[in-house]
Amino acid sequence: MANKLAVITGASTGIGKEIAKIAAGEGYDLIIVADEPQIDAAAGELNGFGVDVQTVEADLSTFEGNDRLLAACGGRPIDVLVANAGRGLGQGFLEQDPAEWRRVIDTNVTGTTYLLQKVLQQMVPRNEGNVLITGSIAGLIPGAWQAVYNGTKAYLDSLSYAIREEIKDTDVNVTVLMPGPTETEFFRRANMENTPVGESEKADAAKVAQDGWSAMTSRKPHVVSGFMNKVQATMSHITPDTLNAKMHTGMAKPDDVEESRGGL
Repeated sequence: MANKLAVITGASTGIGKEIAKIAAGEGYDLIIVADEPQIDAAAGELNGFGVDVQTVEADLSTFEGNDRLLAACGGRPIDVLVANAGRGLGQGFLEQDPAEWRRVIDTNVTGTTYLLQKVLQQMVPRNEGNVLITGSIAGLIPGAWQAVYNGTKAYLDSLSYAIREEIKDTDVNVTVLMPGPTETEFFRRANMENTPVGESEKADAAKVAQDGWSAMTSRKPHVVSGFMNKVQATMSHITPDTLNAKMHTGMAKPDDVEESRGGL
């Protein structure tokens, strides 16, 4: 009997790579995807699990990149989809290059939405399958100094619940993972290393991955990984958004921004 298949995006580093290790350990064949050659190095770490590991290097901000991923499945049913690929973007909104914030939206929102629709259109007729979407507690908080990114995560957090409701009469499950700051490449790539949150201690990616996988296999609607993140998520619902945005400034505003603006 053939192994089940798990497709994991954004799997070259961080949470995605750690989820791939969990899936391999449970006997899933893997198709792991990223938009960088480092995905092949990640595959090398998975070869000892005795499962088939296939890599796809594709730009998941585009329909074409997602179609390339789907074609790599060769018509094989996808049993688990981990929609983890995402891009961050810090700094002030007014200073961000439009090409950069558009790529964040195209990756986190447009590409992810397209992939989810395509895979769920396969899963629902089969009446089986598991989907884990990497959202964030950032989606619960207006993200001053990280505005576009937090907006995309608010979209994903909301989308996951909406889809879950629409397919509730099937055996297909959708779970959203809501991590907080995690020790990954995210802060370097988002140009946020010189911020309080970038400089702070962060959660272990392996622990976050296990929390997400366990919630998905338990068919939970969501999981907030980490005790303090659970507290922050709870408080975000009862704190006015103006205050939430102000608190986010304290985490995400670059250390040197006042000097670079002459104190304005």
